[in-house]
Amino acid sequence: MREEPTLRIPLGILGLLVGLTVYGVLVVTLVPPLIESWPTILQTVVYLIFGVIWLLPLKRFLIWMETGRWSAPDE
Repeated sequence: MREEPTLRIPLGILGLLVGLTVYGVLVVTLVPPLIESWPTILQTVVYLIFGVIWLLPLKRFLIWMETGRWSAPDE
């Protein structure tokens, strides 16, 4: 457990905000031209998938913010 404050948490939050902003801008600019002719239900599915994909690396990122390591500590 962390006993002293570190810069990892505020830097991690800023990194997360920047990363999500870049990810969102990329999805909004690159995906629509590729799927604009698809039926609305398929477009919805694509956006739902892209809306969930960013969660995949989040666990390891939050572990790093808390512990400084990329994997969970052994107990």
